[in-house]
Amino acid sequence: MSGILAGKRILVTGVLTESSIAFQAAKVAQNEGAEVILTGFGRLSLVERIAKRLPKPAPVIELDVTNQEHLDGLADKVREHLGEGVALDGIVHSIAFGPQGAFTFLDATWEDVSTAVQVSAYSYKSLAMALLPLMREGGSIVGLTFDAQIAWPKYDWMGVAKAALEGTNRYLARDFGPKGIRCNLVSAGPIKSMAAKSIPGFEELADVWNHRAPIGWDLADPEPAGRGVVGLLSDFFPRTTGEIVHVDGGVHMMGA
Repeated sequence: MSGILAGKRILVTGVLTESSIAFQAAKVAQNEGAEVILTGFGRLSLVERIAKRLPKPAPVIELDVTNQEHLDGLADKVREHLGEGVALDGIVHSIAFGPQGAFTFLDATWEDVSTAVQVSAYSYKSLAMALLPLMREGGSIVGLTFDAQIAWPKYDWMGVAKAALEGTNRYLARDFGPKGIRCNLVSAGPIKSMAAKSIPGFEELADVWNHRAPIGWDLADPEPAGRGVVGLLSDFFPRTTGEIVHVDGGVHMMGA
């Protein structure tokens, strides 16, 4: 199959429904010639069912990024699908979670905050390290963020966690660069996904895009962000690392 990811092998985390950016990234990656492996946490049967809706069925590996045993065994489980001696070309990190308390900035407990940071930021490094033995030189790791340059309404400690993710990306890019591995983030606009439903006041946050996106933004269309992820997984950006690519309709650059 031809395409910008022809012959590449990509692991995608965070696929839960077809409305997720991760699903669209996996779909576009397959359409561009990649072999895709998915990971899921919790509702594994749901992920397996959603995986069958991809252009080609994809295997699903259980992964809880806060479980060190899962991380320690991840490379071996991926190797079972790739075959011995076959390298992984790319990783998509689409994992984030914050307890309800993390969405109230002044009242959040450290337990709320530490959970949000561990799952949403530290897991980026954990996942990268777990799969480093399989990554080939010239490989690419792509994560998903939500612009942490400013304070958003209602996002609170999740915004801080995303700032931690963006910092983690820069340090990972620094340390993985000599290994020939690029690390970049896609900063996407809001999408009406299952994850969005857990954010109190999401509609108020998302309404910003209805008024301030100069090129427009469709809250129901995760494909543009998915395509941004695939672009960074490809070989079209061989010397781009530590970067944040905005796929948000231009909201990030608009002034008051």
